[in-house]
Amino acid sequence: MLGHSDKVAIAVSGGKDSLALLYVLKKFFEEHNRTNLIAITIDEGIAGYREESLQIVRDFCSHIKVEYKISSYSQIFGTNMDDATENRPSDKMTSCSMCGTFRRRLMDIMAEEAGATVVATAHNLDDHLQTFLINLLSGDVERIGWMYPEPVQYGPNGIKKVKPFVEIYEHEIAFYALLRDIPFQSDQCPYMKESIRSDIREFLNNLESRHAGVKYNAFNTVTKISKALKESTMGSLTNSNECQICRRKSTQPICSVCGTLKVLINPQ
Repeated sequence: MLGHSDKVAIAVSGGKDSLALLYVLKKFFEEHNRTNLIAITIDEGIAGYREESLQIVRDFCSHIKVEYKISSYSQIFGTNMDDATENRPSDKMTSCSMCGTFRRRLMDIMAEEAGATVVATAHNLDDHLQTFLINLLSGDVERIGWMYPEPVQYGPNGIKKVKPFVEIYEHEIAFYALLRDIPFQSDQCPYMKESIRSDIREFLNNLESRHAGVKYNAFNTVTKISKALKESTMGSLTNSNECQICRRKSTQPICSVCGTLKVLINPQ
């Protein structure tokens, strides 16, 4: 997953999962006399919510002596989540879908600017199952293929993306964070109710409480399905073109980021 010479950018939001991952990797790097680690944090621009998590990230990174960088949607895209949500042409264009599109792109940009060879995200087993069901219900078969949990290289510099926590339950990470006295933001994003993810999370948690182990069984099934789909759609995943606007790699003539910004600027 990680090579000795890799520089790792950890996507840190200020929540329990990403801060626990930062803590674990920092300890791992110390044990192997490595210092090429950086935390990258994104300010989406959500008033009354993001300020707390940004301060937690600053304080925690300073405490454990990890370099960190913060960048914002407004700096890179000329809008923030509050404005984007206000200016979207319809509620069918959910804040979560816009935010996810922008976050993935800005994460790539920050990792490239930091000279990272690996981006580590703290997606856990629960996140993975929720994403699978979201893709399944929306009919997005190709994205299910992208979910296969193995290091993926992408972009012009061949940056590798890894998910070290993908086989760990969310509640286990929360317990670890509490045991290690890792501070984290507990408030939930004010826009989260727009996404079907909350309903899926509740559904899976109810199943797990009545049938212990069902989540892990489902994870193993999702892994088999995503592997088969990845192999069958490998051509469409690798033979991407350039976006006509930003010139970054895209499977469509206009990438999702530029398409979203175009709609926000010209909602008609």
